[in-house]
Amino acid sequence: MRNESAKVELKHGAGGRAMRALVKELFVDRLAGANDGEIGLAAMDDGAAIPLGDRWLVITTDSHVISPLFFPGGDIGRLAVSGTVNDLAMMGATHVLALTFAMIVEEGFPRAELERVRDSIAAACEEARARILTGDTKVMGRGEIDGLVLNTTGVALTSRVVSDAGLEPGDKIILSGTAGDHGMAIVACRHELQLEGELRSDVAPLNAMIAQALQAGGPQVVAMKDPTRGGVVSALCEMAQKSKVGIVLDGPSVPVRDSVRAAAELLGIDPLMIANEGKALLGVRPDAAERVLAALRAHPLGAGAAIVANCVESRPGQVILETGFGRRLLAEPEGEPLPRIC
Repeated sequence: MRNESAKVELKHGAGGRAMRALVKELFVDRLAGANDGEIGLAAMDDGAAIPLGDRWLVITTDSHVISPLFFPGGDIGRLAVSGTVNDLAMMGATHVLALTFAMIVEEGFPRAELERVRDSIAAACEEARARILTGDTKVMGRGEIDGLVLNTTGVALTSRVVSDAGLEPGDKIILSGTAGDHGMAIVACRHELQLEGELRSDVAPLNAMIAQALQAGGPQVVAMKDPTRGGVVSALCEMAQKSKVGIVLDGPSVPVRDSVRAAAELLGIDPLMIANEGKALLGVRPDAAERVLAALRAHPLGAGAAIVANCVESRPGQVILETGFGRRLLAEPEGEPLPRIC
């Protein structure tokens, strides 16, 4: 029975179990309408894919409400471009045709800050070899929104779509670098925490790095996902559930910066559940794992890549953490512990 008094909460936009349930119940069950052969809303993947002859047109869209707008390592403009480019790349579409750019600006927002965001968008587009083709602008009254909201849509062509649901028992999962950098940088900046060590967001467009990995692994790269909201754990749980495999995550092999680990311990947050904006999880057939790992490490953004998990037949749909002292089941987070992270 429908609960007429239910309200949308922050957790429903935080990338975990609550958000996926809301999207499925409220939108997917009513609006999903892909034709045969398409990957559409019902797949709840990083984007949609439409067959065009012997290729695929991949489409994705993303909105950005981060607070603060400027942070160590980036800003909302770099985030908007990177997030959309990365969602395309996670489906195998690494050569971006075009991006759209829409902004909703609060009345009184400083023009100098808007120019700063524009310059960041331009730099990120150059890095990703992408271009802004069209867009839209709206201005809201003071207090009606918090400063600036951006939306970007991306389109790209690819000869092979990689979903997040192609894992089989025996596959290896590679994480392209250190976990938790973005989320900890945001929380430290937002709350002006005086913590030891540098905390800097990893936000970056990953399409060039992913192109190298796909070239090395070819069809043996069978699943990809970027561990944004909800972090590594949320992404792995979703991949396990969709692929109907168990995933054993080797905790000691997951790279985490000392500064991130120390800050996370201080705040009581698991780095594996903290958002990343410049990392990827790649599911790879075992014979290709070392080749793909080498290709990732050959790119500056993948220098810290590591094989972090194995897919198993037992416990389908679940993620088990191997701590080095024993194993425990990892529950998918209800939502990202840090709201407005991207």
